[in-house]
Amino acid sequence: MSWARLAFNAARPFLHALEPERAHAVTLSALNAGLVPRSADSRHPNLAMKLFGLDFPNPLGLAAGFDKNAEVPQAALALGFGFVETGTVTPQPQLGNQKPRLFRLVEDRAVINRMGFNNEGHDAVVRRLEQLGKRPGIIGVNIGANKDAADRISDYVAGYQRFAALADYVTVNISSPNTPGLRKLQGKDELAALLGRLSEARASLAKAPPLLVKIAPDLASSELEEVAEACLAAKVDGVIISNTTVSRPNLHAKQAGETGGLSGAPLFDLATRQLARFYLATGGRLPLIGVGGIADAETAWTKIRAGASLLQIYTALVYKGPALIEEILTGLDARLREQGYCVLEEAVGCEAEALAQGSSGT
Repeated sequence: MSWARLAFNAARPFLHALEPERAHAVTLSALNAGLVPRSADSRHPNLAMKLFGLDFPNPLGLAAGFDKNAEVPQAALALGFGFVETGTVTPQPQLGNQKPRLFRLVEDRAVINRMGFNNEGHDAVVRRLEQLGKRPGIIGVNIGANKDAADRISDYVAGYQRFAALADYVTVNISSPNTPGLRKLQGKDELAALLGRLSEARASLAKAPPLLVKIAPDLASSELEEVAEACLAAKVDGVIISNTTVSRPNLHAKQAGETGGLSGAPLFDLATRQLARFYLATGGRLPLIGVGGIADAETAWTKIRAGASLLQIYTALVYKGPALIEEILTGLDARLREQGYCVLEEAVGCEAEALAQGSSGT
């Protein structure tokens, strides 16, 4: 058993005895203090990907929501991630929704959150990213709109412009269920207007980082196709599938009735099916990041087969700790060899047709 797994197994009872949001703060502090075991190397040559003009040493990233205020991107990269995504960050600081707003569903290996884009705002995140100096790896910034914004599209444009010189890529988060009305920006006309304004902003910048869009898993088939068409038309660089779900698939924990977005193992089938459908709708022309329910190498491999070129995790770390990172990467490498692929890119979308129908094969 690895040192990282032994350390997490020792710390887990303490962390899970704490209220979830407090446990998260303790984890950030431990990372800041260098108390979390680090990986020897994040490079996995057979798993490396070149996308959006960026060289990813491996395909596994840390999803947005963990490091909202860019407090620990270097420490997170040192765990072995191929990239990390900070945020969601809004132009102005905001407290988010009333507590409690974060719930562990231990029996389901899941989490429900209704955080509401709590963050310290653009200025604080810009300051921390500027202090990093030489980049330790690929760092994306996930941007959102303030809850009380009169013009939410302007908030996204401001975020893209503000982080253009600092982010390796920028993700437009229009899929959180915890800011009232935000998901309406996934509608055909609203999304076209948003992406049009962002395209204008990109054209005016000397450095225009790759633009990604993060969508919800709860879109109907017709809505998913409209989003795919809009993203292709606007020439966005990639799409993240998916955010949390407002559905409640077969949950057992007593917290299952809490309002908010559900993440973790119960999201896997829905998010993977939507990923495969989006891959087919775009004909594999748009790089996709698969998120939602990844908990081991097999579920990670299924996301690749469904159409993901890159992956992100968060909730599974709550239950398995940082040793999961190397476990997934080593497992992906083994599956490549078993299936006769030389590099990961060859396997992307290889079973999208079957997985779009809901046959996970896991």
